[in-house]
Amino acid sequence: MEINGTKNGEALEVTLSGRLDTNTSPELESYLRENLAGIANLAIDLTDVQYVSSAGLRVFLYAHKELAKVGSGLVLRHPNEYITDVLEATGFTEILTVEQ
Repeated sequence: MEINGTKNGEALEVTLSGRLDTNTSPELESYLRENLAGIANLAIDLTDVQYVSSAGLRVFLYAHKELAKVGSGLVLRHPNEYITDVLEATGFTEILTVEQ
């Protein structure tokens, strides 16, 4: 998996590519732990992500909870049909903002 982030003031845009699974989710979690300080708005672009496992969903939940502490949230952008189905089936669309 490849992680690219761009900070703009209190906003962080993270673009992922590859698979977000048990092997790669610790890398994303570590990246977020290092970069969420001072961030009020986080968007994760999933355009080039083919697969998200439960370990990846856990990282999304971690980021959401961290941002909720400062009164903001996480936006997931451009998930493919498979990832959208996973987000809906697990109830994540009820707690996260998902933009097609």
